[in-house]
Amino acid sequence: MVKSILISSALLSGAGFGATLVSADDSGKFGLGREATPAEVAAWDIDIRPDGQGLPVGSGNVLDGEELYTNACAVCHGDFGEGVGRWPVLAGGHDTLTHERPEKTIGSYWPYLSTVYDYVRRAMPYGDARSLSDDDVYAITAYLLYLNDIVLDEDFVLSNENFLEIRLPNERNFTPDDRDQEPFYAAKTEPCMTDCKDGPVQITMRARILDVTPGTVDDDAAAGVGGVD
Repeated sequence: MVKSILISSALLSGAGFGATLVSADDSGKFGLGREATPAEVAAWDIDIRPDGQGLPVGSGNVLDGEELYTNACAVCHGDFGEGVGRWPVLAGGHDTLTHERPEKTIGSYWPYLSTVYDYVRRAMPYGDARSLSDDDVYAITAYLLYLNDIVLDEDFVLSNENFLEIRLPNERNFTPDDRDQEPFYAAKTEPCMTDCKDGPVQITMRARILDVTPGTVDDDAAAGVGGVD
């Protein structure tokens, strides 16, 4: 017990002494840490962009993707991307975006294939992220394209060379973020906080229709689209 108290006292004393050594200098820097090495940066810098930047070299086909998907993905997303329970639906939903409960899948809603590859690569399978090789992710992505009828050939091979040739059906309904071109941002003015709009305020859309309000466990329509207990 005495030994523990002595160790704790020593640690506290060291912490206080260390705090004095690493106090900020005139530039506001604390002098802690070191610059990350190129290898360390590369391990984290794995995002894939719509223009193809960040895509690794590799390839995978639909049939291999089906096998990988069945073993690693179907338990949550269903054999054909239909979703299990309230796990996300990945396929289908065509022509539902104007419905009260749209089904936002890869084929019906997502704008870019790069998002599919990027998310599978960094976060899937659930609970075992980063266990798939780059070729595995190409294969699974190819199979997801097949499930959504975006490619129709079972022998289709997706690779870094033809990746940008694939366009998802809803891409044209997304627009670039051009808020920096709006007058407020361009002029660097202060935002209006009072009496900013002439006339009465009108409700133009409700959250439930926008699909941002989760359903309940008893709401069948909420299955696969964010329903929670």
